[in-house]
Amino acid sequence: MKRILVAISFLCLVQAANAQLFRRDKVIYDANQGRGSTDNDLLRWGYFLGFNYLDFNFDYNQDLRDIYVKRSPGFNVGLIGNLRVNDFLDLRLEPGLLISSRELHYSESYFVNETPNGSDLVREVKSTYIYVPLLLKVSTKRINNFKPFITGGFSTALNLSANETNPNDNSNGQFRTKKNMLFYELGFGIDFYLHNFKFTPSIKGVFAMNDELIRDKDPNSPWTSNIHSMQTRGVFINFTFQ
Repeated sequence: MKRILVAISFLCLVQAANAQLFRRDKVIYDANQGRGSTDNDLLRWGYFLGFNYLDFNFDYNQDLRDIYVKRSPGFNVGLIGNLRVNDFLDLRLEPGLLISSRELHYSESYFVNETPNGSDLVREVKSTYIYVPLLLKVSTKRINNFKPFITGGFSTALNLSANETNPNDNSNGQFRTKKNMLFYELGFGIDFYLHNFKFTPSIKGVFAMNDELIRDKDPNSPWTSNIHSMQTRGVFINFTFQ
């Protein structure tokens, strides 16, 4: 009897999904129709919440053991301004605040002429970015209340947690990074048209274009001398409401 009920429930779900996605008589929602804003407006506004997983991409001067980056999930929040170009193209400005934390774990092979203690092998890099991307959104034709899209563009960020001007360096336990960053990014998502708003889950990759590392004063520093470049990269998972 349980198997029969499960089978019936599954068939009902399949039938409901089929009705939502493929039937021509589906009710078509126009997001925010009750507040006078439609998908054909020149300008639309919204906000996003989400998570980030930031990493570092290292290029090395010598072939030593890689620096291990321990990642922690971060938080994203921000606003959206959408400029409609046509049915398939939009320009988007998405200023926001990103909070993230990463730990760098060094191998003892970096410390040639000294014996490191446990604290020497770990450096924490905290980042709080004011993040401003300009994106081109390329959408497919709307299918009932769904509209897939891809995005691409460039962004700039100001790291409020950077200690670029700190006179201390790793010899005093201070791992320094630059304040100003440039990124390029690619992503995709799906617009879901609901009765009162448009809900959009999306995922994108973000890749730094410039080196983020501030070198130590000592040219033979075990923490920075072998790093040719250190660039942020990561994945953003956002949920947008318009």
